[in-house]
Amino acid sequence: MSETNLTVAGAPTGSSGGQYLVFMLNGETFAIDILQIREIIEYGSLTEVPMTPPTVRGVINLRGAVVPVIDLSARFGRARSTVGRRSCIVIVEVESDGGAQRQTLGVLVDGVSEVLEIGGSEIEPAPSFGARIRTDFIAGMARVGGRFIVVLDVGRVFSVDEIATFATLAEGGHAMH
Repeated sequence: MSETNLTVAGAPTGSSGGQYLVFMLNGETFAIDILQIREIIEYGSLTEVPMTPPTVRGVINLRGAVVPVIDLSARFGRARSTVGRRSCIVIVEVESDGGAQRQTLGVLVDGVSEVLEIGGSEIEPAPSFGARIRTDFIAGMARVGGRFIVVLDVGRVFSVDEIATFATLAEGGHAMH
């Protein structure tokens, strides 16, 4: 087995993999490096903010902090997610300004399934074509138990420009109760 030499969601190049949160979105399986996840909360008590892009579902009050919630389906250029009984919000921390700042975001997903240990040798580079989302959003494809899981590059899914927009949103809503 050769060591896969790619950067996986914040892990150093040549990483031996790690633990990933696996979740569902529109019937597809995705994963995010567990080190970028703060917590998972039930979907609810979301405040919609007028005049925001379709990718922003609203904001939540997370222990006194206003956190923008992103509809990952809409971010991928698809229809907005339909909220179901398993829908939840994954709270992620994303670096911006080359790591100078950290922004907390909520990500709406259809349901969380498990935390998996994925070795570096099980992660292949992102395909250059054929993916149903932008290939720069994909850190790699993990082969687990005969199926592929799309490992997301959280830093690219939420670009610096968008993070700045989300931060402005959160600052504008700081009086939320």
